[in-house]
Amino acid sequence: MAKTGDVIENPVSGERVTFQRTAAETGGELLRWEHTLRPGARVPYDHIHSVQEERFEVVAGTATVRIGKDTKVFKPGDTLVIPAGTAHGLANLGEDELRVLTELRAAMNTEVYFETVFGLARDGKVGKNGVPNLLHAAVIVRDLGEKGGVPGAPIFLQQAGMIVLAAIGRLLGYKGRYEKYSGATTRRSPS
Repeated sequence: MAKTGDVIENPVSGERVTFQRTAAETGGELLRWEHTLRPGARVPYDHIHSVQEERFEVVAGTATVRIGKDTKVFKPGDTLVIPAGTAHGLANLGEDELRVLTELRAAMNTEVYFETVFGLARDGKVGKNGVPNLLHAAVIVRDLGEKGGVPGAPIFLQQAGMIVLAAIGRLLGYKGRYEKYSGATTRRSPS
């Protein structure tokens, strides 16, 4: 389980996460981390948090953020709050390292998601975008209780599809959490 000061990297996607406040420290209310992206890196896919509000503050570099269908550029000192239910993505299209202070309210199991996916990346078990295959990703998302999706289809349909995909993934031996990456326990997600 993540602790303040822990640093994890995804060598495939070019991301580094430095935990500043964890779910355990905030009673599940907040997860805060510094998200670092090397030049040319991006969060692997645009996504939607159904129940989490996300806040970005650019510390260094230039952030290109997609919010819905709009793309905006943010410089050091700029902040942005992304309400729950809003599609968004983050990229570093600049030539310098991008550092963004990021907060999620509620924390849910997001830190375990990062630990799991980044650990799988370090072990060579992800695709070229830095995330596991669809069946493995479905198991991770379902096991961690994250409620969200990607732009393009209604979330309820994506969640229903994830149930089927996760069942197949489990039959193939995929797990949603690995003790070697994040310890033995997971926080319960709010309903």
